[in-house]
Order: sequence, then structure tokens, then C-alpha cells
Amino acid sequence: MRVLGLLSGTSHDGIDVAVVDFDESDGMLRGEVLRTGSVPYPAALRARLVAALPPAATTLAEVCELDTLIGQAFADVARDAAASVGGVDAVCSHGQTVFHWVEDDRARGTLQIGQPAWIAEAVGAPVISDVRIRDITAGGHGAPLVSFLDELLLREHAGVSAALNLGGIANITVVGDGLRAYDIGPANALVDAVISAYGLNPLGYDEDAAIARAGAVDDELLTALLADPYYALPAPKSTGKEHFHLAYVREHVAALGRDLPIADLVRTLTELTVQTVARDVAAAGVGYLAVSGGGCRNPLIMDGLRAALPGTEVVLADELGASADAKEAILFALIGWCTMHGIPAVIPGGTGAREPRILGTITPGSGPLRMPEPVAALRGLELTAG
Repeated sequence: MRVLGLLSGTSHDGIDVAVVDFDESDGMLRGEVLRTGSVPYPAALRARLVAALPPAATTLAEVCELDTLIGQAFADVARDAAASVGGVDAVCSHGQTVFHWVEDDRARGTLQIGQPAWIAEAVGAPVISDVRIRDITAGGHGAPLVSFLDELLLREHAGVSAALNLGGIANITVVGDGLRAYDIGPANALVDAVISAYGLNPLGYDEDAAIARAGAVDDELLTALLADPYYALPAPKSTGKEHFHLAYVREHVAALGRDLPIADLVRTLTELTVQTVARDVAAAGVGYLAVSGGGCRNPLIMDGLRAALPGTEVVLADELGASADAKEAILFALIGWCTMHGIPAVIPGGTGAREPRILGTITPGSGPLRMPEPVAALRGLELTAG
């Protein structure tokens, strides 16, 4: 089965896509990655999306319009990607998270928009969507779902190994004596918010850490940021831009009672990511760390992690067969395959759910919905580049 995975992450800068050709035999799943890519959101659409995100107020009318416009943007990307490989059998779309409801340290709900019917209409294949909520109904956080892929890729490593994703939010999967996975805290979210608010880079992020390199860490601000109670919560836990956003940064800067150069602010927020991640990796005794997401292209973050973790081998996720830039898109292709074959694509230790659940809702394609024969379980996964 050839499955196309789609998502836009917490950096909400564009749409990532991967097409994977899966073949299963006796529980061993092999996936040939035929195509990966990323398509930026149109500038006007991204601006509307950013303006509607928490803590800003919005309207149901705006949510409805964004649901359609983002769905159509996803459909365009899916149509082109499917055509480039001669067609696909199914699509799995994560959509765009606009709110993740956490209360009393429990996930209560989550909302992803990007109407999947537009994708089904454009591609003609069934679309799996709304993949997080079923995990939440089973007591999980609905995140990090990537822990399912991480465990399959890391299970053969000796000792304690981990996979780290540095998107808007940093999440980690630790595999050793059992499995733990959770959101550490902000990776790029706070830096990106400052870059965008002050128009420092039209791309919306600190390319090659150029701005951070020009600044210095403000120890007083860093100490205040590190004191956030979220970091002390036990796993499993999840967070998002509902907590870590521009107003959060401005409140902490205002509390200093003095001016702070923008370069120093960006440098300090970058160091926050390094220290919060390094602290958790060291505490888990991780010997092998595979990194993915946009933050793995930030040399200041990667150099900082390697310096702070001299006993840990820090590599890019490419070494596991999952492109560091496309790993989450590959994940959603995998989730789509699992849902079509009746396999729960979640591990309780990864999200906190009581039991595994089959994820998602299926929108039929252009013809009758025909499900393949169920597969009992997966005993392994191998990924290769096509």
C-alpha cells in the first residue's frame, strides 16, 4: 500500500509531505520512501492562521474559513505529490493544530483543522485524519504520536536511546527499560514568535542561528524561564503554543524592568531549548540521540547539545532511515497504513493512554471504501530511500 503523509507542525510555516510504499510480511513492515518535501503556506494564509492562534481571540467564522483554506492548501500539495509517484492508495493528514486543551495536567481535547474532504476530492483516495483525539479519549495526551515510529526505529539499539524532535515544541521518546515519551517544552516556538513579531527574517525563523550568534545569554531571563512549573511536571505531559507564545516572552522580559537587545533575547531563548533538552536527556541516561525537526538545522542548538552531553552520541534521524526533515510526514504515512490495516499506532508509554487505540477518522475517496485484510501486529520496521 502506497500512503501519502501530510502535516503542518507547531511552527505553522508550511506543509510537509512524504509518500511511502509499504510492504508487510509476517509482521515485518518495510517502507520505501518515494518522495518527501515541504511547501510553504501562502503568506496571506499563514498570516491569517497566526492571527487566529492562541492567545488571540478568534471567531467560528474564521475557524470555518481557515478549515477550508488550509484543507484546500493540503489538497494541492497532496495532488501534486501523488501525481509525482503515479498515484497513492491512501492519504493520512494531520492537518494544522490550532488548539491543544490541557487542564490539570491532563489533555482534555485537541483541534486540528484542514478539511480532509478537499484532499479526498483532489486525490481520489481515502483520507485518514483527526488522528490525535482517540488517544485522548483513552486517557492519553494525544502526543507525542511520533513515539510509535521512534520505538520501531530504536528498539534494536542497545542501552538507552532516544529520538528528539525539535519543531515548535521539543518532544522526546526514550527507549530502554520500557518507553517514555513527552513534550519537553519549546524548541523553536518562542524564537520563531520573536523573529516574526519583529520582522527579523521573512522566513519566520533564525536561519543558521545568525541572530542568536550576534547576542549573549541573559542569565536573569534564562533563570526565570527555566523556573516555569511545566518543566517539573512528570511525564507523560504535553504542551503547545497555548502556553509558550509571544505574550509569554513579553511578560518575562517586562519583569526584568530593563531593556533587552533583540539579539540577546533570541540567544537566550535558543539557550533555553538547549538547557531544557540537555537536562532531560542527561537525566534519562541516553547514550544515543537521533534528532529531527527544524531545530536540528540550527547549529547553535546542535553544538550546544553536543557540548552539554559529552557522553551521548548526537546524530541526525537520517541514520535511522527517517529523514530528519521529513520524519513526521513519514510518521503520518505510517499511521495511515496502520489505521487501514487495523493496527493501533500508539504506545501507552508514549502518550499515557490506558490502552493502544486505532487512530483517526476515514473519509472515503472517489469510490467505495475497501479495507485491506487486518494485520495482527508489527514486529519491526525498515525504512529505505527510494
